[in-house]
Amino acid sequence: MTQKHMHFGLFHLPVGRHPYGWRLPTAEGHPEDLAWAVRVARKAEEGLFDAFFMADSLVGPVRGEQGRPGGFEPLTLAGAIAATTSRVGIVATVSTSFSEPFNVARMLASLDHMSGGRAGWNVVTSQSDRAAQNFGQNHLEAHAERYERATEYLDVVTALWDSWQAGAMAFDKGAGIMVDYDKVHEIAHEGRFYNVRGPLNISRPPQGHPVIFQAGSSGDGLKLAGSRADVAFTAQDEIDEALNYKHALHAAAAGRADGWRPLVMPGIMPITARTGAEAREKFRFLQENTDIAAGIRQLSGRWGYDLSGYDPEGPVPDPSDRVHGESRVRMLLQKVREENYRLRDLAALAIASHGHRILIGSPTEVADELQRWFEAGAADGFNIIPASMPDGIDDFVELVVPELQTRGLYRTAYEGRTLRDHLGLPSL
Repeated sequence: MTQKHMHFGLFHLPVGRHPYGWRLPTAEGHPEDLAWAVRVARKAEEGLFDAFFMADSLVGPVRGEQGRPGGFEPLTLAGAIAATTSRVGIVATVSTSFSEPFNVARMLASLDHMSGGRAGWNVVTSQSDRAAQNFGQNHLEAHAERYERATEYLDVVTALWDSWQAGAMAFDKGAGIMVDYDKVHEIAHEGRFYNVRGPLNISRPPQGHPVIFQAGSSGDGLKLAGSRADVAFTAQDEIDEALNYKHALHAAAAGRADGWRPLVMPGIMPITARTGAEAREKFRFLQENTDIAAGIRQLSGRWGYDLSGYDPEGPVPDPSDRVHGESRVRMLLQKVREENYRLRDLAALAIASHGHRILIGSPTEVADELQRWFEAGAADGFNIIPASMPDGIDDFVELVVPELQTRGLYRTAYEGRTLRDHLGLPSL
């Protein structure tokens, strides 16, 4: 299918991503306010977004680490969003390390039925030993092991969705047949990590399979995303880097039976206003009020060694080979080399963006950059990460979306009903 319009997901953060954003005089929202979450999802739907994307963390806030309450559990919130919207896709994050395939297959099939075919699953393997310690384990499994588990997990879930053929829920009153058992099958899965008999106890999802999102950038992550995902959620700061990622992802997808090449949707944090000067002043104010010590602590955790003893006004110490090989770390290191950052500058950027690209400017300037990436083939769309709320989503929908529509780069109405329709995915 030829790509015509860029896609947008809204990365739902009730008070915005920037650590100071919730303290702005104009800020609204609360992580545990359902009416607020519904308001935000409806704004995404007003903006014709493909999806309302709910991230998740299985770790509670810790003093001194800029932690935040996690808010509502994604699949629970997803049910409420399904009941209060009609077109926007609903993507929930669930970890394969701390859940069971049968339960997740059932919950996502239920969400797909309740929403009329708008469900998606952001597949993660979790990253923190603290998360493992909330589930009776001392440490996470090794990286490669987690991805092997996730691959088998996905195979089990999709087999369970396929355990009901189309039309198996017959509801033939005349013949007295509710279920056509010739169309319902056990999966009899026996694998390294899971033994699951099946079938699922709810019929085939309206989409066949809810849409699979995945955010891996490591070798194992690319393999999983390439072979199993429909959409890759990524973090790149430059077009060349994004093009290299997309090439590697599509190479990993080369053997897929369905022939699909996952869509690529980098996360971006747009900070816009009616003029570029207003947008830049907004970002300056946010950055000036950033807790630099907290940013340095976050960098220390991400890099794997303590930076607290270094002068924030001095140069960034050379991490050599001591940092983890994560893509967002590499992106920050590239910034250090190119921009000659002080440690303070890098800490403020890291805590503001969490590794995603920040776009600051007027609606025209933001649209120019999105168009540049889209037309270069570096992105099929973007996951929009508001810095603060509600202006982060309101300004994007009311100012940037019309600019993109005028350029013919973005839809002016939903053309389908399901999330697969919105994304141009093949029917199953």
